[in-house]
Amino acid sequence: MGCFFIGLLMVILSIGNIIEEANGEISPKVLSNIKMMNKRGPYLGIVAPNNFELNPLLASQAYVPYPSLPFIDFAGRRFRFGNISNQRVVIVMTGLGMVNTGVVTQLLVSLFRLKGVLHYGIAGNADVNLDIGDVTIPKFWAHSGLWNWQYNNQSDNLLNRVWYQPEEIFPVTGTPELREHVFWVPVDKSYLDLARQLQDMRLPQCVNTTCLPRPPKVTIVDRGVSASVFVDNAAYRTFLRSKFNATAIDMESAAVALICHQQALPFVVIRSLSDLAGGGSDVSNEADLFGSLAAQNSVDVLVKFVGLLPRHKSKTHS
Repeated sequence: MGCFFIGLLMVILSIGNIIEEANGEISPKVLSNIKMMNKRGPYLGIVAPNNFELNPLLASQAYVPYPSLPFIDFAGRRFRFGNISNQRVVIVMTGLGMVNTGVVTQLLVSLFRLKGVLHYGIAGNADVNLDIGDVTIPKFWAHSGLWNWQYNNQSDNLLNRVWYQPEEIFPVTGTPELREHVFWVPVDKSYLDLARQLQDMRLPQCVNTTCLPRPPKVTIVDRGVSASVFVDNAAYRTFLRSKFNATAIDMESAAVALICHQQALPFVVIRSLSDLAGGGSDVSNEADLFGSLAAQNSVDVLVKFVGLLPRHKSKTHS
């Protein structure tokens, strides 16, 4: 009978923890683990869009997970702890789009002691002078999916004009609920200066026996844009290039940029080009064929960048 009551108590406690987590609360066990891991920080936060880009990093010899507590699961996400090039890191996958990425990045910076955030992955390309596999590091990011559509009510409700809107942000260094506006978010200058050392990096050129026309390169570019829209339209790609001088086009990076900007946390984005957005090159089935190479290139550049960072420098966020 005593064993029955003990078992019943365990079930009740387990149900209680499930209810807490289902309601968005942090269970005592998870909170205890977060506090324990934060004592080992600060960490570099590493943000990957999906498994396609996450798995090559986890499989890399450069990543060494913590044996005692390799991960903490919370809110449907897994935060993985380990080391890369003697840097403590916490790695998380966001999932597709701006909303997922904003939510996960905010969780990352709110739960854990961080000294910076690195975001990486693949992206569409808007610059015809760059090729598949090239790794871009933009100086600025913008959310290109926040539009104002103006209609002329006196003319059969026809569309009059469309324009982009800046984001509303609420910086942690400002007055609560006092909004500011931003369109272009700059990456951290010190991170960008370090990234310039990567421009001579040699990257793989071939998948099995099929090779790109030239070896991929790492390049600092002016701008990248993000929206929860998959750009597969040559005219819109050309517009983004001519209007904004954008190179990398994706669905997540601007969300990371906006969260880090509001949280006063240094960040940089590394995006490898997987295809020419909205129109292929003379390489047939380019994205299907070289997508894995592009993902691996983004991981290789990320790992190399982490190795350039000083061990105990940068602002700490808690």
